[in-house]
Amino acid sequence: MSQKPVTRYTKSGRINIAYQVFGTGSVDLVYIPGWVSNIDWMWSCPELVNFLQELGKICRVVLFDKRGTGLSDRVVELSTLEERMDDIRAVMDAIGSEKAVLFGHSEGGCVSALFAATYPNRVISLITFGIFAKRRYAPEYPWAPTDEERQAVYDMIENGWGSGRMNLESLAPSKANDDVFMSWLANYFRSGASPSAAMVLTKMNTEVDIINILGSIRVPTLIMQRKHDVDVHIEEGRFIAERIRGSKFVELEGNDHLFWVGDTSRVLNEMKAFITNVQPAKIYGERLYTLLAANVVQSSKTGPNPQEIIRNLVIQYRGQIVQYNQKTFTAIFEGPSKAVHCGIDLISTMSRLNIQLSVGVHIKESLTNETHFINDQTKLLIESILKPAGPNQILITQPVKFLLSGAGLNLKEHKTIIEPITGESLPLFLATDHLEVEVSPLDNERRALPQNDSFLENVLQVIEKNLSDEFFGVEKLCKEIGVSERQVQRKLKAITNKSPNQLISSVRLHRAKELLFNNTLNVSEIAFQAGFSNPSYFSKVFKKEFGSSPSELIR
Repeated sequence: MSQKPVTRYTKSGRINIAYQVFGTGSVDLVYIPGWVSNIDWMWSCPELVNFLQELGKICRVVLFDKRGTGLSDRVVELSTLEERMDDIRAVMDAIGSEKAVLFGHSEGGCVSALFAATYPNRVISLITFGIFAKRRYAPEYPWAPTDEERQAVYDMIENGWGSGRMNLESLAPSKANDDVFMSWLANYFRSGASPSAAMVLTKMNTEVDIINILGSIRVPTLIMQRKHDVDVHIEEGRFIAERIRGSKFVELEGNDHLFWVGDTSRVLNEMKAFITNVQPAKIYGERLYTLLAANVVQSSKTGPNPQEIIRNLVIQYRGQIVQYNQKTFTAIFEGPSKAVHCGIDLISTMSRLNIQLSVGVHIKESLTNETHFINDQTKLLIESILKPAGPNQILITQPVKFLLSGAGLNLKEHKTIIEPITGESLPLFLATDHLEVEVSPLDNERRALPQNDSFLENVLQVIEKNLSDEFFGVEKLCKEIGVSERQVQRKLKAITNKSPNQLISSVRLHRAKELLFNNTLNVSEIAFQAGFSNPSYFSKVFKKEFGSSPSELIR
């Protein structure tokens, strides 16, 4: 293959995810890049192109940009690991891939590991390079950067994102004196994310911690790390490998954090041998789930039966009830963010029916056979978590907290309990919405259930419905979703890092970009369809958002 593959788009919820597919192999491999990426700019680096083409000889290779970066929609700058797992699934579904090898680099290794634990039956094997388990110093993980070292990265983004080399030499020391390569690398990062997006993504990564889920990974795993990598230390790879049963750990010579420079032939040989020789299980009997358990206190026996309402809300968040009686129920979810946000909506909805809930959320490995979810040990753990929970409170365990970065939630340390099986301390945290959404009494009946599985999805749906209305703005948005302007301003800032007006403009521009790729309308027609009455103004803001004018993009 000598030219860049076609860029295509698929929907993950209401977000467009850009992806490319190439290669002649019979095995699918999904590459999950670190930090930020731009799949078009990848093909401007000969070293990376050569590496990808070598993989394409034995695999059908899939590249994609995660939401908020590269060619994918940038209507949001924050995304949770859970949402990024949804993006991987959406791309795999779009190309008809039932199972794939996951290749995660650096930060991309975190979401790859979580995906492998959560969806093992969609993963042939897991391969990582330069992976870390957390990005903040702790006594039990002393190789992670200190707060002072992370601040230096924030300062670099703040002061150097728009010009210079951005201090990137540490990522590829062997290329530090190669001006062409270093210029490409700086442009690659800048084309992958705006300065504000790079900043919020970096701060979000500082809070991520996947240590607790490593023991739940069952798929064949290859972990590669360079011995003198200054960005991610060799000890981090050893630490992770020790906690993934049966994993293969390969220590490589060199100090480059990027896998496509330095001794790339060794990296490729290790990957090819692992891909061709691995024998994955046909089906895995266990996987990682998030459990939500609740005590139900109904103030009146004559009130409505809440079971159907609870069941419908759980389904809205892609969950499943696995145990229910009049006083308690337990549900399982694919990830912690869905579980906690479902818990927030359950408390809000039930309180309007004079029913109080106490909710606990934990993440654990369970059998895929739903009849065995709630064993005696799980019951004891659930009871221990729920015991200190007051009415209309959500308590989450520390493993859940570490996976909620970017979810727009307030998490406050609440109490430490003793895990009933292991006898170890288990910190609990009180989870609340970043800003509780106020609902007027007139809207209670209409909004008994959310339209989608998140506040953001509801907002995006309303914006898209009114896209061609040039007069649509914040006032109408707030009226349609039944939330005050102050609330919308603060909540959208928490979960997207954008104001409502910025979000509306961004959705309009990304829809216009979609229409331009379809190439059936002229620029003026597309401007009107996207809600811009002035084509010249549209071209101006379009170029500011994407770096190219609409006419240049068409060409």
